[in-house]
Amino acid sequence: MDDAFFLSVINELPSSQVLDLGCGTGRLTRAAAADGHHVVGIDPDADALDAAQRKPDTENIRWVHGTSTRIPDGVLFDTAIMTSHMAQAISDEAAWAQTLEDLHRALVPGGRLAFDSRDPAARVCERWTPANTRDTYTLPDGTIVETWIDGTVPRDGLALLTEHRLRRGHEEETATLVLAFRPEAQLRQDLRAAGFTFEQVLGGWAGEVVGEGQGELIVIAGKRS
Repeated sequence: MDDAFFLSVINELPSSQVLDLGCGTGRLTRAAAADGHHVVGIDPDADALDAAQRKPDTENIRWVHGTSTRIPDGVLFDTAIMTSHMAQAISDEAAWAQTLEDLHRALVPGGRLAFDSRDPAARVCERWTPANTRDTYTLPDGTIVETWIDGTVPRDGLALLTEHRLRRGHEEETATLVLAFRPEAQLRQDLRAAGFTFEQVLGGWAGEVVGEGQGELIVIAGKRS
C-alpha cells in the first residue's frame, strides 16, 4: 500500500523529475521510471545500489551513492520521496535538518516532498520483541534462515532496533539501527524551518487521520511557488 500511495503522489504530474532519497534496491525507483518519470535514486548503501543497477529497465534512472549532500547539481525535481521510514534512519538532528534543507533546495517552486515516519504515539517499539517478530524462510539452496527483531522503547526520541538473522551452520548475524521517533508537531516545525509548507499528514495508507490507520505519519510538504 505504501508504494501505491507514493506512486499516486508522483503520478499527479506526468513525465516529471523525481528524486528517491534512500532508494535501497530500487523497487519504487524502477516503478516510477516505468510510469514515464525521470528518476534519481540515492542511497548510502553501496551494496543496495549495486543490486539496483543490475535490475532491468533502468534507462530513465540515475543512481547516486551517498546522502542528500550528493543530490546532483543542475537539476530540479518536481517530487522528492523518502520511503520505508527512511526519515527515521536519519537520527542525528543536525543531519535531519541538513537533509530537509537539501531537499527543499532541490525542488522546483511548487514541488513536493512526501515521506513516512512512525507515529511515536502508536508505541510500535513495544511490539518489537522476538516473540512477535520471529520468522523463518528457506533459501534456494535449502538453508533455513531464522529472523527476529528486538527493540528498545524510545528515550529522548531515539530507539534501537536490532535485526537478528541465524542460518544453520553459521554464526548469528545482527544489525542495529538507531531510529528517530519524531512527533507530528516536531515534523511540522522541522519542515517549516527548512522552508517547506506543510500540506497534509495522514495516519494510514488509505487516508486515515493520525491516530487511526497503521500508526504512520505520512507527510506531504511543498515548496512555495
